[in-house]
Amino acid sequence: MIEIINLSKSFNNAKVLDNLNLVINSGEVIVIIGRSGCGKSVLLKHIIGLMSPDLGQVIVDGSEITMLEEHEMDKIRLSFGMLFQGAALFDSMTVGENVGFTLREHTSTPENQVRDRVANSLELVGLKGIEKLMPSELSGGMKKRVGLARAICNNPKIILYDEPTTGLDPIMADAINDLIIDLNSKLHVTSIVVTHDMVSAYKIADRIAMLYKGRIVAIGTPDEIKNTKDATVKQFITGAAKGPITDLE
Repeated sequence: MIEIINLSKSFNNAKVLDNLNLVINSGEVIVIIGRSGCGKSVLLKHIIGLMSPDLGQVIVDGSEITMLEEHEMDKIRLSFGMLFQGAALFDSMTVGENVGFTLREHTSTPENQVRDRVANSLELVGLKGIEKLMPSELSGGMKKRVGLARAICNNPKIILYDEPTTGLDPIMADAINDLIIDLNSKLHVTSIVVTHDMVSAYKIADRIAMLYKGRIVAIGTPDEIKNTKDATVKQFITGAAKGPITDLE
């Protein structure tokens, strides 16, 4: 579904992505782990075409997106859904307006079909019938679910999750994990999850990839990552203060 080849990106001479290579298979849940600030969200922005690389290629479903004009990229983006870290709901819009935003703004879908899709998406995330509520009336967990409903409303092929369990208590975080697994199965999508929550990573992933110093330094099944002999990966997944990763990195 996605192939990333020799991807490089620097900001103010600081290299964030350094000849990164990664293949993401159709239908899988791949979790990208790594320290805060290591470039995980930057990688997501390249995959969805919000950033252009200094070097390298991003191929999405057969299209080399780094070569596309903006109007062509807009069509590709309709095959994506994204759950932002803070849900990123529009405060002045109702839940229903938030969930149907992409369909109303970027497609010619008739309004009655938009309402049906909104209702169906909310039902899939366990929030049936709350279209008229405002974001201020929702709990943190409900906001995440509404954000997820918005992500799936346009029937995407690929869903990107940026720290989906951040800010949630362990019970709600586990409920979001279950939703990710359930939606991936029901909707037959490819899911890319960025997180440093190893409990979540082990539960939802088909494969886990670790980003370190701008490159993917390890990739494997949850069991393979748990049992790694790589000192850098082992330090991160166990949260050890001592090891090759230092506070200065």
